[in-house]
Amino acid sequence: MPFPSSKAPRGWPVYFLWIALVIPTSGSDWPQFLGPARNGVYTGSDLADSWPKDGPLVLWRKKIGQGFSGPAVSTGKLILFHRLDDKEIVECLDVADGKSRWSFDYPASYRDDFGFDEGPRATPTISDGKVFTFGAEGVLHCLDLGTGKKLWSADVRAKFEAPKGFFGMACSPLLEGNAVLLNIGGADGAGIVAFDRTTGGLLWKATDDEASYSSPVAATLNGRRYAFFFTRRGLVALDPSNGKVFFDFPWRPRIQASVSAAAPLVIDDLIFLSASYQTGAALLRVKDNHVEKIWSNDDVLSNHYATSVYHEGFLYGFDGRQETGPSLRCVELKTGKVRWSEDRFGAGTITLADRRLLVLRENGELMLAPASPDGFKPISRAQVLPNGVRAYPAVADGRVYGRSKDTLVCVDLRKAK
Repeated sequence: MPFPSSKAPRGWPVYFLWIALVIPTSGSDWPQFLGPARNGVYTGSDLADSWPKDGPLVLWRKKIGQGFSGPAVSTGKLILFHRLDDKEIVECLDVADGKSRWSFDYPASYRDDFGFDEGPRATPTISDGKVFTFGAEGVLHCLDLGTGKKLWSADVRAKFEAPKGFFGMACSPLLEGNAVLLNIGGADGAGIVAFDRTTGGLLWKATDDEASYSSPVAATLNGRRYAFFFTRRGLVALDPSNGKVFFDFPWRPRIQASVSAAAPLVIDDLIFLSASYQTGAALLRVKDNHVEKIWSNDDVLSNHYATSVYHEGFLYGFDGRQETGPSLRCVELKTGKVRWSEDRFGAGTITLADRRLLVLRENGELMLAPASPDGFKPISRAQVLPNGVRAYPAVADGRVYGRSKDTLVCVDLRKAK
């Protein structure tokens, strides 16, 4: 989850069956944080090799409310989670024209302690005809995707005494089997919790870890299904079906006034972790149900809020804190060697799309460049949003849906027909 600047103190058949149960999607969907596989990768091959000089076609744009929550797209519908006045609003838009199909709202009283945006932080998750949202004050909702009807809700702050944190609550829900998984940092062993996706009842709780601003991912390694959480204390690997902790790996900033926000990146049997605040990056290997460190370094790829992407042996991501103008870098996965660095590039997000990098900068500029260890060589660039972009975009059916602090835009990146 992108968060505000923190200057202020402070077995195969089983595998495929599981995937089918978790997030059924079409090839053009982007139904959750970081996309279908939760790794920032768009698998379509329909993007144009370059854009016109005056930029790609903007299909529509609209004014929206506050929030750092990214859009989610499924079956021709876009779910926007934002705040207007004193309400958090879940709104379903038609991807073709941005017109509203339905909306659902509820009271919101969140106030940011440092004067930043007061909208929701977590990206919605769409699964099996349902929408799951998690608000800045810790209210989890399950809505019907077709109508917006409320199916159930849970107030995790009230139920588990979960603290507000520096910038509100921000975990993008992870759907695994019949479970909705969240990192909330609650009391009495409710650091991580799982709710029944059908009823909203509590399935299990685990750990005493405080919540971070990182959202969890799931993967099958060596025939075992894992849910990986990067909590405030470090990496926790557990069984998503019952909450049993398999192993953990302490990895957290040394100072209290800090956050960890990039999601764990799983590559085969490897896990890449990264955080700022003198923490740095680490590459881990999962073996025999425990984890071993391959390398770690604070001078390689310290992600502040944007999760890096991986392509053919190399990581691409941002190094350094948002407020100091981070660098854009390419790093060799197995060794941690920096192959190139665009210093003082500024903050943003990266999506991997058909061997290319889609970079959406915080200033609203969208860039297209080959994912190559030989250097950052942009092919096309265009100003598509006003300054103030923190949310991750969605990439679906050859279109990019991005938001700034007050604008949502749909940009057509498809090849000409």
